[in-house]
Amino acid sequence: MSYLLLLLAFFVGILLGALLFNKTQPRSIFKIRSTQQGLSRKDAAGLLASVLTQKLPALIPKVIMETDQTIAFEHPRPKYKFHYIFMPKKDIKNIGELGKEDRDHLIDLFSAIVSQINKQNLYNYRVWSNGPGKQDVSYLHFHLGGE
Repeated sequence: MSYLLLLLAFFVGILLGALLFNKTQPRSIFKIRSTQQGLSRKDAAGLLASVLTQKLPALIPKVIMETDQTIAFEHPRPKYKFHYIFMPKKDIKNIGELGKEDRDHLIDLFSAIVSQINKQNLYNYRVWSNGPGKQDVSYLHFHLGGE
């Protein structure tokens, strides 16, 4: 009987994994060849960000706005008087991996940024995104921050 429960738990885990990770970009979790690296810290964070934004957005703290294609929240370690993160609800690792099929997500994301700027009547602000070498999380996101 315990083998049956173990087998059932295994298949439930496979099913849950398939549901959670079905729209994420491939990230090398395991080191297969000696020249490959395993999952880096920022790739693991990107995988978690992908699952949270696409499947479990209710678990993201301090959300300031959400649309069908974008989620925005307060930066967990703000460097400015106001500092927000805007993320598409599609797993895109960085600007260099954008394609024509991502156009609607970017339009929605920038509309959300404009909406927040207008809502708070912001004037002295910056909007930026980092390349893969400068990202802490391998997931396309934009910062809105300022004094």
